[in-house]
Amino acid sequence: MTTKLVAAAALASFWGCSTLVPGLRMDEDKVEKRGKASDPDDKLETITPQVLVRLAEERAKNRPPPDPMGNVAPGPYTVAPYDVLQVTVWDHPELTAPTGQFRSPEENGNPVNVDGSVYYPYVGVLPVAGKTLAEIRSLLTTRLAGVITKPQLDVRIAAFRGKRAQVTGEVTQPMPIPITDVPVHVQDAIALAQGFTDNADPSTVTLTRQGKTYALDLLAMYERGDMTQNWLLQDGDVVNVGDRLQNRVYVLGEVKVQQTRPMVKRRMTLAEAISDSGGFDLLAANTEKIYVIRGDYSKPSIFKLDASSPDALLLATEFQLKPKDIVFVSTNELTRFNRVMTQILPTVQILYDAAIAAEVSSRGF
Repeated sequence: MTTKLVAAAALASFWGCSTLVPGLRMDEDKVEKRGKASDPDDKLETITPQVLVRLAEERAKNRPPPDPMGNVAPGPYTVAPYDVLQVTVWDHPELTAPTGQFRSPEENGNPVNVDGSVYYPYVGVLPVAGKTLAEIRSLLTTRLAGVITKPQLDVRIAAFRGKRAQVTGEVTQPMPIPITDVPVHVQDAIALAQGFTDNADPSTVTLTRQGKTYALDLLAMYERGDMTQNWLLQDGDVVNVGDRLQNRVYVLGEVKVQQTRPMVKRRMTLAEAISDSGGFDLLAANTEKIYVIRGDYSKPSIFKLDASSPDALLLATEFQLKPKDIVFVSTNELTRFNRVMTQILPTVQILYDAAIAAEVSSRGF
């Protein structure tokens, strides 16, 4: 009777083992069903050479946009409110340096008012905002011709105060950058801000312009000479350098070390992620089922690698991971069974001991 009770308890526990298995388990059917609920074409893809080619083509298509002004020569600087003009009139020092020759051009200059106008002797209030220096020179020449015979004059910017771009994020010294008559590109602005910090990610630079945000990849410029990513800055632009600490992948399952791996220069292959985690746990891993999980819960993109043959790892060396990818190595069935038995056996032992104690008690020993 006792043996029957113990066997029954063990059998009941065994039949319920699917709910007792410790750890994670990938249910491919459920994942595919959830994905197809939002996209009928969604499916779990096996990593093959054809899939690698397609993913490479998608990466090429998804490159950040080039500078829309990249093929257009920058136009002449137009004066903005708060700039300071320096007007030089030959043979008329009282107009050129009215406060004295020992003062700086900025102190002797003519500030542009908030309404875009500037005051000049014998001319009065002159609207200059939005005009080039050549246009302002022509206006002043015409106006001064009534009081000065054949006036000879030049107009320069004594101080650029009206146009600025902001550099923020992972740079050594976040700061405003003046937009001057010398074109300033994104890399110029970063250099003026004392360069990147140790945590900067040059591949995730954003530029916000007139309410729209554009993603730039300066790493492509540094490594491949892609100058289309080095946008010409305009007044009001905000350049933000991203944090590389956000570029991580998660390695879980039957590897020697389950961990979060930071990506170097936003690059990491599936083989590197597994190798950096100590490789497979050869006693527990099911190398036929290695998954890369990408995207959101409602519509994940899942890729599967069968690495039961070592040459299949060549595919892993070419599979490029993305930030926040999850690499999951499944557990083999024997290990799953052993773990279930590890959970069941203590319960069986308790039942067995209880049955023995009851039998001994019933016999009066």
